[in-house]
Amino acid sequence: MTARWHGTFALLLLIIISYVDRVNISVMILNPDFAEHFQLNENRMLQGMLMTCFLLGYGFSALLLTPVIESKLHYRQGLLSSIAIWAAVCAISPLLGSLMGMLIARVILGIAEGPLFSLKTRFISDNFSAEEIGKPNAVTALGVSLGLAVGFPLVTWLMVHLGWAGSFYALAAINLLLGGGLIWRFLPAPRSRLTAKKPGLARTFTLAWQTPLLGWILLVEIATLSYLWGSSAWLPAWLRDEHHFSLHATGMLAAIPFLLSLGSKFLGGVLLDKMRPEQAPVLFVLGGALTALSAVGLILSHQPAWLALFMLSANAFWGLQGAAIPAVIQHHAAREAVGSAYGIINGIGNICAAFIPLLMGVVMKSAGSVSSGFSVLVVSQAITLLAGGMLLLRMRRAAALSA
Repeated sequence: MTARWHGTFALLLLIIISYVDRVNISVMILNPDFAEHFQLNENRMLQGMLMTCFLLGYGFSALLLTPVIESKLHYRQGLLSSIAIWAAVCAISPLLGSLMGMLIARVILGIAEGPLFSLKTRFISDNFSAEEIGKPNAVTALGVSLGLAVGFPLVTWLMVHLGWAGSFYALAAINLLLGGGLIWRFLPAPRSRLTAKKPGLARTFTLAWQTPLLGWILLVEIATLSYLWGSSAWLPAWLRDEHHFSLHATGMLAAIPFLLSLGSKFLGGVLLDKMRPEQAPVLFVLGGALTALSAVGLILSHQPAWLALFMLSANAFWGLQGAAIPAVIQHHAAREAVGSAYGIINGIGNICAAFIPLLMGVVMKSAGSVSSGFSVLVVSQAITLLAGGMLLLRMRRAAALSA
C-alpha cells in the first residue's frame, strides 16, 4: 500500500476519533450524575445547546481558520496542533463546575476540530488525480458513520465502567496517543514542490469564494449536515425516552443505523468514479428524496419492525450522499484553494446546522414528544432534493456548453 493510502486510512481513523468526541454529549446527557452536575435536568433546549455550541465553534473555525492554516501551515502541522487541543479540552471538561463552563469548552473543541475536513480534502486533492478522488473521499467519509457507530456504545461503556468524568479522561488519552500517533506516523508532509506554490492568505480566500456553483453546493451541505447533527444529537434520547430502552441498549441501537450507512457511503464513492463530474448531484436527488420518505415513516410508525426498517433505511440513503460534496468541490475549486473552498462550505454549513439540535429541542418541548422533532429532518432532506436537482441542471448545462 502506498504512502498516500496510508495517509488516507490515518485520516479515516482520526475522523472516527473526532466523531466520538462530538457525540459523547448525546450519551452523557442521559447520565443523571452528568445532568445534575451541569444543571441540565430534563431541559431539552439546554441539552440541544451543548451540541449547538460545539457546531458554532466548528463552523466559524472551518470558515475562518482553514485559509490561515492552508496558507501558512501544511495539513500535517495543522492536524497535530488541533489534536493537542482536542485532548486538552477533554481532560479539562470534568473539572468545570458550571453549565457555562461546559458550553465554552464545547465551543473551543469545535474551533479545534473545524479545520479537519478541509485539511483532509486538501490532502486527497494533493495526492490523488481528479479521476481517482471518489474512493479516497468515500473511505474518509466512512469515518463519520464509523465514529458515530463506535462513539455511542464506546461512551456508554466508558460511563458505566469509569463514570462520566473518567470517560472524558479516557477520550483525552485516545485523542492524544492514538489520533496524534497516527498522524505523526502515517500522514506524509506535502512535497516541497507543492508547498512552495502556496498563495497568500488573501489570494487563497479569494480563490475559494470564487468557486463555481458555491451557493448551491453550500445549500446541499447545510441540509446534509442538518440531518447528521439532528439525528445524532437526539437518536439516543428518542430510543430511551420514547421507546424505553435501557442505557446500554440505547448505546448499541444508536450505532446500528450509522453502521449501515458505511456500505452506502462506499457505494456512493464507487459510483462517483464511474460517473462524469456533472452527474454527481444525482446522488443528492435520490438520497435526499429517499431519506425524507424514510424519516416520515419513522415519525408515523409505531410497530417495532417498521421503526427499525425506517431508522435503518433513512441512514442508508443519507449515507449515499457522503462522498459527493467533497468530490463536487474538488472538481470545481481552484487546486491551490480547494481546502479553503471546502472550509467555507463546511464552515457555513455547520454554523447553520448548529441550530438544528436546538430547533428540534424546541419542537419537542412544544409538541411533547421526541418523535415530533424529527420533522425538522424531513424538511432538511426535502431541501437536499431541491438543491441537488438545481445543482444537477446547472452542472449539466455548464458541461454541455464547454463541450
